[in-house]
Amino acid sequence: MKRIHLSTIAVLSALLPFAGAAAATESVLYSFTGGADGAFPRAGLIMDSGALYGTTEFGGAGNRGTVFELTRPAAGGRHWTKTVLHSFTGGADGAHPMGTLLKDNAGALYGTTEVGGTGWGTVFKLTPAAAGQTAWTESVLYRFTGGTDGKWPNAGLIAKHGVLYGTTPNGGGTGRYGTVFKLRPPAAGQTAWTESVLHSFTGGADGRSPAASLIIDSSGALYGTTYLGGNRYWGGTAFKLTPPAAGQTAWTETVLYSFGGGTDASDPHAGLIMDSSGVLYGTTFYGGSANLGAAFKLTPPAAGQTAWTETVLHSFTGGTDGNYPKAGLIVDSSGVLYGTTPNGGGTANSGTVFKLTPPATGQTAWTETVLHRFTGSSDGGLPWGDALLATAGLLANKSGFLFGTTYDGGAGNSGTVFKVVVP
Repeated sequence: MKRIHLSTIAVLSALLPFAGAAAATESVLYSFTGGADGAFPRAGLIMDSGALYGTTEFGGAGNRGTVFELTRPAAGGRHWTKTVLHSFTGGADGAHPMGTLLKDNAGALYGTTEVGGTGWGTVFKLTPAAAGQTAWTESVLYRFTGGTDGKWPNAGLIAKHGVLYGTTPNGGGTGRYGTVFKLRPPAAGQTAWTESVLHSFTGGADGRSPAASLIIDSSGALYGTTYLGGNRYWGGTAFKLTPPAAGQTAWTETVLYSFGGGTDASDPHAGLIMDSSGVLYGTTFYGGSANLGAAFKLTPPAAGQTAWTETVLHSFTGGTDGNYPKAGLIVDSSGVLYGTTPNGGGTANSGTVFKLTPPATGQTAWTETVLHRFTGSSDGGLPWGDALLATAGLLANKSGFLFGTTYDGGAGNSGTVFKVVVP
């Protein structure tokens, strides 16, 4: 099982089976001080061959958030090197980035800020320093107006053929219950990117408040979640947006599943991942047998059928296994799922890193294993990954390491970047 590529410009490592150490070990690569270096990283990370990239919601020169780079230690070294690539001012350039970044083949980074611009948030690009220079250049690709175009984007972006896609949890058409939008690059000789809304949520059966980023399949269809709405107990939805047929312009939204009720999963704050057979996986903040959150899968309809089938893979109990997952999942090639919970895990109630192992042959139950329980002190706490956002709270590399962020804890009590070595 492999993960569908989320973007043609994102640089993400392949997810492979893990092997090695007998027990998972966590180490902190960087502790934020809460000053110019940034504070409270809410988003996940991306990686290239030599560095990790992320955002902090606060801190920086104006306390409006940062984009940062963590460079691997030199040969024989131990310490990663932290560099702030941009400090947001809160003005036209935006403020408070909360989503995971994208990286294109030229090394440029793309992201969103929840506010700033004209007051309703931005989509931005950071271009690497020219030869002989050190300063990255930030340019705002789009400033939301707070009307039908959406407002307060707090999720990351995906891309295909240079077109960016994202969500806003508010704004849009009637009801102002959120949007799915796309940003098209400038035409030849032009400089302005063009935003268009692919779907405005009504707040009813079609869902309300899409706060997570999207995934895209080979046909160009988009998949995502809303954490409210739907037609079952207001428990949110998983949806699909199908591109227009030839000669048409309107995208078609289809609700694949409405969450809520009883022991069902409910209120998905994170986005989805998809395996090679089209099965979708995700987490919900509420629901499950204890109403403390769940991990679920959605299986496509059988031939001749139309209904997707939801299966709860694990119901969080609020004890040592964690509770209230806000970040999504990642998957390795053997089908094992990995994620975080921002709460639970032990007496510190500071969250967990967990894995979910598929059933053995002839069995039906998935097995949850906690790889690390955060103490809320030097090792970090509250691993939101992307609180109310889409992308996975963990990023895996080929060596069997998981990388993530915590919103709290660390030496400066302003969050951390951490690594977990997986057995």
